[in-house]
Parts: sequence; structure tokens; C-alpha cells
Amino acid sequence: MKNLFLILSLSFVFTSCAQQTSTKTEVKEENKIPAAGSEAIATFAEGCFWHSELVFQSLVGVRDAVSGYVGGTDPNPDYEKVSTGSTGHAETVEVYYDPSQISYETLVKAFFASQDPTTLNRQGNDAGTEYRSIAFYRTKEEKQIIEAEIKRLTDEKKYANKIVTEVKPFTVFYPAEDYHQEYIENNPGNSYVKNVSIPDFLEFKKTFKGNFK
Repeated sequence: MKNLFLILSLSFVFTSCAQQTSTKTEVKEENKIPAAGSEAIATFAEGCFWHSELVFQSLVGVRDAVSGYVGGTDPNPDYEKVSTGSTGHAETVEVYYDPSQISYETLVKAFFASQDPTTLNRQGNDAGTEYRSIAFYRTKEEKQIIEAEIKRLTDEKKYANKIVTEVKPFTVFYPAEDYHQEYIENNPGNSYVKNVSIPDFLEFKKTFKGNFK
């Protein structure tokens, strides 16, 4: 993450995540990334996965966040196919974290705090089913934590509109192409990174009461 959080821009060119890449590379084989030691894995979709990587990697207790695709039926997704909306997959991150340093509940709170969970199939300029909000659970306890946070936000009337985040059982994670991994760090001059990803992250960091690195 290095000096990533210091990047600022005066440009006013607004673009979307889907318009930013043209390089086509092989997709990694599914589920090839093991958790280390006592690590756990959490899986979230909240719009552009570049943004999600930045959000979760900023939290103490998170070792890494890997971009990929989850939630669809295509057994061989790639960025071009997923971007058409025809695969059913959403841009997703798998979060590798140490439960002794950060709880699943905190990750869920960060997930909701770093997006607008009331916009259907959309986050900002990124529109399409591949940008829908989904919290994937692996256990009954994780599902209960997600649903409890939705209830808390609803009861507190945090949003004017209804939360439309899907709560779905985890199935298969397909890592995205190599060039999507650590995209913000590797492409600090990208217009989407400068005008969308970084400002969104700085707003999240200002408002979320988390333990940041």
C-alpha cells in the first residue's frame, strides 16, 4: 500500500471501473490461494473490486484482499465476460484476516460503511449486475452477523432507502486476472483511481471507526 493513501488529484474526469482496462490475460485457477496459519477468509462484493481491496487492506488484522468473481454460473469467468453482465458473477474480494486482531463483525461493518448498500446493481458510476452488493457467508454465525448489521442500520434509519445488499452462501471464488490485483497501488495515475477510488477511500477512512494501519 506504500504511499497509496497520499495520492490526490485536481482532475474532474469521471469514469467507471469497467472502462479502465484493455489488457487481457489468463484468469488464475479457482481457489488456489490458501489461508495462512490461523487466518480466516471473508468474501464481499461492493462494486469495483479495486476499491474493495483498498478498503479492507487498510484495516489492522487484514493481510490481503484478492480481487475476483463470485455469485454467477459461468465456470470460467474473465473480466470481459463478467463486464457484460451475462455470467451472473459480481466483482468480489476475498479478505484474508486474523480473527485475533479483527473480527468478522468489524469486517461486515466496514463492508457496509464503504459503499451505498441501497443502490441496486450500482455503485457510483459503475452500473450493472457485476457491481451489485453481496455479503457472502460460510457459516450460520456469519449469516447472523450480516443480517444483524442490516437490521441495525435499518432500525437506525441510516439510509433513506431500503438496503438491497444480497446475503448469499459462499460457493466458488474465481481470482481475477493478475493486472487487477493491487490495481490502485500499481496504477496511481489512472483517472478512475485518482477521481473515484482514492476520494471514496478517504471518505471511508474519515467516517469509519476502525483500526487502520
